[in-house]
Amino acid sequence: MTASLPIRQPCPPGACDCGREALLDLPGADPRILYLTRQEEKRLLERLENLKSLADLEHLQQRMFEQLGIGVEISPSFHEVRSMRGIGIRLRDQPGLCRKTRQAIPAAIRRGLENHPQIAYELLNANDLLRDA
Repeated sequence: MTASLPIRQPCPPGACDCGREALLDLPGADPRILYLTRQEEKRLLERLENLKSLADLEHLQQRMFEQLGIGVEISPSFHEVRSMRGIGIRLRDQPGLCRKTRQAIPAAIRRGLENHPQIAYELLNANDLLRDA
């Protein structure tokens, strides 16, 4: 007997532009993002807020891509980085990814970087922005 994985409940009509229904109707579409239920989303956001190191962040990025198909790009701005706002966090466009989730993941990563600024310094150093410091 095979148990099916629970999928995310649909958003209220008109409240989201995720394209969940279109994703379910397309043959050959990648439905992995629908396995991110609200409870699992809360666990993911909590995990992103409690980062331990840059390696931990990179590991989470890899796991989100492998398990859910969520591509997260984190890069410092070309201009000065004076706060966590100077670090760009973008999610690749993906059908089925809820609008609130698209906003919550970067916010959770920023909170994690604010809680542990050494991770932000490691990120800047990895991108060679602190070479002259």
